[in-house]
Order: sequence, then C-alpha cells, then structure tokens
Amino acid sequence: MAGATPKLIKELRGMTGAGMLDCKNALNETEGDLDKAVQALREAGLGKAAKKAGNVAAEGVIAVTVNEDKSIATMLELNAQTDFVAKNENFLNLTQEIVKHAQTKNIVDAEALAASTINDIGFTEFLNGKIATIGENLVARKVSSVKADVTNAYVHTNGRVGVLLAATCDAAAKDKASALLKSIAMHASAMKPTVIAYSDLDPEFIESENRAIVAEIEADNDELVRLKKPLKNIPDFVSKSQLTEEALANAKAKFEAELKEQGKPEKIWDRITAGKIERYITDNTQLDGRLALLSQAYVMDDKKTVEQAIADVDASIKITEYIRYELGEGIEKKEEDFAAEVAAQMSK
Repeated sequence: MAGATPKLIKELRGMTGAGMLDCKNALNETEGDLDKAVQALREAGLGKAAKKAGNVAAEGVIAVTVNEDKSIATMLELNAQTDFVAKNENFLNLTQEIVKHAQTKNIVDAEALAASTINDIGFTEFLNGKIATIGENLVARKVSSVKADVTNAYVHTNGRVGVLLAATCDAAAKDKASALLKSIAMHASAMKPTVIAYSDLDPEFIESENRAIVAEIEADNDELVRLKKPLKNIPDFVSKSQLTEEALANAKAKFEAELKEQGKPEKIWDRITAGKIERYITDNTQLDGRLALLSQAYVMDDKKTVEQAIADVDASIKITEYIRYELGEGIEKKEEDFAAEVAAQMSK
C-alpha cells in the first residue's frame, strides 16, 4: 500500500484535525492505512477520535416494528437512490410492509430476507416490481430481530437512526421494562454506545484506547497550562475491567500517604479516601462512559448511569441484546472524477 498522498493527507486532516506534516508522517509510517494513521495520531496526542471519512449516509429509511406482546422487535434498513424517494409515501409504506414480513417470517438477516417469499412471490421479484413502480433502485441492506421476555425499539424522527433492545425480567415487571427499554433505545440512538457492558470491550482495544485517551488529555493539559486553567486528571486506566483489586488498593494507599503527609488525623482517612476512590474510578473508566451502554450517563437523568436507572425501575431487568443502525453506515463513498467522467462520455 502506498504511503502519504495529497488526497490521503487532506482526508486524514479532515478526520483528525492534525497538522499536515503530522498527517504525512503518520501515513508514511502506516503505509497509507487511514485507520492506523488515525490511531497513531491519537496515541501521539495529535488527533481526536474520528469516523472514517469514506462512510456516508445513503438515502433511504430505517423502520422498526414490535409485536403485540413486546417479545419480538425487528428493524430494517431499506436504501433508495435519492432523498426524494426516501420521503415518498409509497416508499415509507413499503418499508413497513417489509419489516412486518421479516418479523412474521422470523427473518433475522438480509440474506434470509432475499431468499424469502412475500405475497406468494420471491422477495427479489417482489422488490423488482416495486423498483419499476417507484423508479429507483432499492436495496434491503440490513434486517435484524431480537426476541426475549421483553423488547422494544426506537427510530429517530428523521428515520436515519434506529435501535433494538431486548431484556430478561420478571413477569410482573414487563410493562415497566418495556417503557424503560423505549427510553434507553432513545438514549442509545443519541449516545452511540458500541457494546452493552464494559466487559464486552476487547482487551487489546482497551489498551490501545488507554494510550490514546491519556495522550489526548496530556495535549489538552498543554493548552490549559497556556490558558492558566486547572488541569485535567491524567488517568492510569480507562475501563473498569482494568481496575483490579490491586489497582484500587494501590490508589487507596497513595491517597492515605498523601493524607499522612498533610497531617490529617488517621481516624478520618476512610471518609476522605472513599470520595477520592469514587473520583478515581470515574477518572479511570472514561472509555466505558463513551462506549458501554450501561456505563453511560443516562440522558433522561444524567446524575445516573443507565445501569443505575435500570436498577431504580426493577432489579430483575437485564439487557441481553442491543443493535443500532445508522443509515448508510459502512457504505463506502464513491470517488467522482468529473473530468474523467466527461472524457469517458465524449469518447463514446
């Protein structure tokens, strides 16, 4: 793979905000791999986390349906070529027809949907008929379904983000759990967690993010020094999975040593260290707060985590599945060369 090119340097600068020379060096070091270059810049404290610039939202809509007893929730992403068609009533009705078909037939992925029969004809033939009527190419790109004691779903009003959630719970708590899952699905649509719990994060990813987050905070502190503002605490860790009993014991011993040096009476150490340990845990679990649903501050009440909000409703509720769609996510942007396109047309 080639190293730095003007096009890649421009793209990396747009993704990370890093300087041109830093982007060039990172691309040369990673042989032009954008993802690796982004991470290298972050670990050096030179860039922020970024999504791939090549990922763009296709047109279309995300649709969900939940069955009557709230035990099954299904989600569909149906793509179209233009926003005009995506807002058309016939297209919106089609998405509802397909998502309900998927749920009725227990279809859980796009391959099974394509192989299914709808209205007594094969799904591909059915969709081709709709394409002829609507006048644009249509693609049923994603289908997912969850089944549990209780499920629920949410689609943002623009139809571009959708979430499915499933949970176990006591029978008596089902109605409360259903309402709560709807609220948590709304939360997840906005906060974009990638996993349910911190324990689901990959250990290698955590170590990599540990270096990157520390580098980000150190870079922020350099600016805060210039502005003569209070500095941020630099964490030892970024996830609760790293906070072993030994790590917490070492932190407590450090705090006690500081209190002893300050001449604080030993009898009040426990009261003081309890608060310091709580703050230490908060400072050292930043990755969980970014990516783990249960560890995130709940948008409906940011004084609680999602996990605490669930416990406050009913301790029997345990989230077992979480799926989030963002319209067009993963579709690579097509690079358009207008001059080449004109030349090609003229040569015909």
